Order: sequence, then structure tokens, then C-alpha cells
Amino acid sequence: MRSAGTMASPGRPRPELPAPLAGLVRTLEELVGAGGDEPRILEGARRAMRDLVARDDWLPESAARAHPQHYSQHLLYLDPEERFSVVSFVWGPGQSTPVHDHTVWGVIGVLRGAERCEPFRADAGRVSAAAPPMLLAAGEVECVSPAIGDLHRVSNGRADGVSISVHAYGGNIGKIVRHVYDVQTGATKEFISGYSND
Repeated sequence: MRSAGTMASPGRPRPELPAPLAGLVRTLEELVGAGGDEPRILEGARRAMRDLVARDDWLPESAARAHPQHYSQHLLYLDPEERFSVVSFVWGPGQSTPVHDHTVWGVIGVLRGAERCEPFRADAGRVSAAAPPMLLAAGEVECVSPAIGDLHRVSNGRADGVSISVHAYGGNIGKIVRHVYDVQTGATKEFISGYSND
């Protein structure tokens, strides 16, 4: 599924990507290529992500398998210049992330099941809830960024099944140095997520 580094002609579908995903990728290329500000990128990416997760007939089975112990993050597309990446997150029952940040903009769409998101804030060495938890159902979309809120904990919103979300980020999210936060102590630790697939 990963880009081989070649660019398709503008306006033409990418033969290596399912058509709905290719549509999201084209929109992201246009948005970041135009050099617009983050609010414009997020609004355009939100609309394109909503279109993508409105249908559930395109995600390959290899990017939809749950791991028995932890959530999986599968790279679906990496921009050749690493300006953005698109990944699927697969959540088994009871699986969740720690509280973490992203350091770049992100757009999250739920494809199957539901995703529970708990926003946090970090201030003066303390980590606390920033808003009540949200439950995103299939077809719903949410945005994150350092400017609008970048710190959260995410978990499967279903207790009895697998949930899948699709995320687009403003960089190669598998290589970006990010942080996990200890809610009890406020301590932070750097991490690089990598990807579950090669």
C-alpha cells in the first residue's frame, strides 16, 4: 500500500490505491501543495476524510486485522516528500493508547465500530482532562493539532468487537518524535510509533 515515491498525473486515480483512498490522497496533495495555513488544510482534509469513511468497501484486509495484545497502526500511504501520511488504526476489544501528542495536524475518521477519545491538557508539569470524553461512531471525523488541541488518549469504543479508524497526519507519523504523558506524575517520555506493517 505504501507509495513507491512516484507521483500520478494530477486528477488521475492512482492505480496502486483503492479509488476512495486515492481521492483523499489527491485532496491532501492539493492542500499541502498550495501552501495554505493549517485551518484551511484541516477543513479540506476533514471533508475529504468524511467522504472516505462514509463507505466501508475499500480497506484491504491486511490493514484491518486486529492484534490480540495491542492496537495496530498500518501505513496506507506516505507522501513521497513526507508532507503527510495516511494510516489505519485497528482496535481490538479493550485496547487503547497512553495519553500522547502528535506535534503535527491530524484528521481522524472512524471507518468501523467506534473510537473513544479523551482530550487532555499539559500545564506546568500537570496533565488533566481538557474536555469530556467523546465517542466517535462510524462515519464521524475529528481533528487534532498543537494549535487546537493535540493531547489525548484513544481507545476502542466497543467492548465486544474490533473498531477501525483512518488517520491523516501532517508528516510521516511513524517517524516523528512524539511524547507520552503520565497522568499521575505529569512526566513525559519520547517515543516514535513506527508502523505495524513493513
